[in-house]
Amino acid sequence: HVQLVESGGGSVQAGGSLRLSCVVSGYTSNSYCLGWFRQSPGKEREGVVGADTNGATHYAHALKGRFTISKDDATNTLFLQMNNLKPEDTAMYYCAADLLRDLDYHPYEYEHRGQGTQVTVS
Repeated sequence: HVQLVESGGGSVQAGGSLRLSCVVSGYTSNSYCLGWFRQSPGKEREGVVGADTNGATHYAHALKGRFTISKDDATNTLFLQMNNLKPEDTAMYYCAADLLRDLDYHPYEYEHRGQGTQVTVS
């Protein structure tokens, strides 16, 4: 049973930084994709970044350079470092995982997702 539990969201002023965490458990495969997507009220879901187990990543073009994905294999924790945050980054952020899909898919299309963590930038 795959579980993803996010944390690290909060309120921050524009220009500030946050690091989101996502503990992933229940995977028995060595090949999968992990990623982050976000959603704001009244807006469509937006893929932030996806990463596969070969180390390849795919960032949303507008976010590349400010957001960085990383993973600690020892603790099965996925991170999203967000710098120079802007009010338009305000959203619920979700961690997602999939055994079958690859980076051609958006993270919001992945099979498994966490409950989300709220990021508010003012």
